[in-house]
Amino acid sequence: MSRRILIIEDEPHIVMGLRDALEFEGFGVLSASLGRDGIALAQAESPDAIILDLMLPDMNGYAICEAIRAVSGTVPIIMLTARSQETDKIRGLDAGADDYVTKPFSVNELIARIRAIFRRSVRAPPMGVDPQLIQIGDARINLGAHTVQRNGAEEQLSFYEVELLKLLSQRVGQAVGRDEILQKIWGLGASPSNRTVDNFIVKLRRKIEKSSDRPSHILTVYGFGYKLVP
Repeated sequence: MSRRILIIEDEPHIVMGLRDALEFEGFGVLSASLGRDGIALAQAESPDAIILDLMLPDMNGYAICEAIRAVSGTVPIIMLTARSQETDKIRGLDAGADDYVTKPFSVNELIARIRAIFRRSVRAPPMGVDPQLIQIGDARINLGAHTVQRNGAEEQLSFYEVELLKLLSQRVGQAVGRDEILQKIWGLGASPSNRTVDNFIVKLRRKIEKSSDRPSHILTVYGFGYKLVP
């Protein structure tokens, strides 16, 4: 059975272009032009990934994302936004989006990101690495359930947060380059303006570190990337 992508977007020409491209690549496509209809489809059809526009006639993408996350913590969500400000992108990630693409966007790049999501989701765990549980400081992370427990509280982890933790945990104590992370997890080439990796590191630190401003475990290697110190 082909993977199914739900498009929640109110601009017909964008939906048509995405549908044609995705179906040509072998994906099944569902679509909704209103937020409430998109939420209902996400609940009823359990798509394999969601492409979500930030601005819709009845709801904004942040509220839609939060509503979908309330019932599905693991479905990958890629947010489409006409806004380029970093704060808007971070707000989308905080609402539960896994990734974002700024309009106007390359359909080929968007499909590459979707394919990267699906490649990562079926990857076998490396030998000697527990595929489910890792401990970072006082945070206990269940990679299978996409959760982190710390100080008696539990938070959900998004698809890309889990994949980033998997990669860093495979190379504990070693610096992993930002460009390598971007290519291996998102399937994208390096770009000076691409802050995707940095934004997800910020999100992870908020959930794992005692002080996200002074991290002890997810450390910056300046001018290169990041490393994990459990």
